[in-house]
Formats: sequence, structure tokens, C-alpha cells
Amino acid sequence: MNRRANQNLTPILAGLLAAWFLATLFAAYLGVFDGGTPYSMSVPIPLGLGAVLPVAIFALWFQTSSSFREHVLSINPSVLTTVHIFRISGISFLVLMLKGTLPPIFALPAGLGDMAIGVTAPFIASAVAQNRISARGLVRWQLAGITDLVLAVTLGVLSSPSRLGILTHGATTRVMGQLPMTLIPTFAVPLLVIFHIISIAQVRHGRLQAPTFVTAESAA
Repeated sequence: MNRRANQNLTPILAGLLAAWFLATLFAAYLGVFDGGTPYSMSVPIPLGLGAVLPVAIFALWFQTSSSFREHVLSINPSVLTTVHIFRISGISFLVLMLKGTLPPIFALPAGLGDMAIGVTAPFIASAVAQNRISARGLVRWQLAGITDLVLAVTLGVLSSPSRLGILTHGATTRVMGQLPMTLIPTFAVPLLVIFHIISIAQVRHGRLQAPTFVTAESAA
């Protein structure tokens, strides 16, 4: 993919990202993701679609469009990893748990898991930038980040005020369907999963094999 085509695709992706955010924000404003409003459903289908559909669309586009694939594979891998520092904000789950707003069965693993990824993100990003991490080590960290997000979403649904809330005892995760918290499972989570996927794809496509990059084989 030439540089000109790459530049042409950038504003398109920026526009799609903005449209996705605004659509999610509008849906959240209407209460679509809130289990206690007329727009909601007894089963949190909108919330599930909000978390899964963007990742599915990305995966399909990545597999079917070589220009899009080349574009995302060219993103700076250090930047993709640095973004996860945002997940230090997972401490908010613990604060809401202490206030009795979120159940511990969700808040503890989701909050502590996010904080662990957020705290280690700058160190991993620095190691990537300085070619001081093996490809295998980087992939393991990315997979750990995905696992944390998937586990959080799963526990959130199972602790929700819905038919699927089989783990609900007292506090529920209803607040995760309300603004501003609902932007986490419906926008931040799928976006971060996509960043993880891109990073793993960069390793698999050999995009991190700079002259001084330590591969899994050379580190062994």
C-alpha cells in the first residue's frame, strides 16, 4: 500500500471512529443499554451488540480488504500499547464497589485486571519501542489484556439486572448501562480489543521484526 493511499484512508477511519462514538453516545442517552428504561430489553442484547459487533466488523474488514489491513498493520506498535494506560481508570470499579453500586464479583476482577494492564502498559510500550521484548512475550501480554476485557464483560452480563443475571445478589451492574459508564463496555472495550488484535497481527505478519527487535527465537 503506497503512502498516498495510506493518507487517504486515515480521515475515513477517523470519521468512522467519530461516528461510532456519537452513535454509541446517542444510544446511551436514550437509555438503550440501561436495563431499567423502556428502550431496553429483558436480555442485554443492545449492550452485547455494542461490545461485540465493532470487533466483528473490524475482523471482517481486516480479512477482506488488503488496503485496510496494510493500514492498520502500519500503526506504531508502541502507540497501540501505550493507549492501554487508560485502563488504570479501572480503579473506578473498586470505588463504585465500595459505595455499594457495583457487585464485588464484577468489580474486583474487572477493576484489578484493568489496573494491572494499565500499570504495565507503559513498560511494555517502552520495551517494544526499544526492541527489548520477545514476540512471544508481547503476544502473551496482549492476550492477557483481551482475557481481562472478555472476563469483565462476561461477569458484567452475569451480574446484570436481567434474565442472565444469575450472579446477582444485591448490587447489580446496571450502572454499566448508564452514562458515562456505559461508554466503557460499548466503546472503550471493543476499541481496546481491536488494538490488542492489531498488535498480535503485527507480530504474526512480521511487522515488528526491526533490525534490533528481539524475536522469540533469538531470545531463546
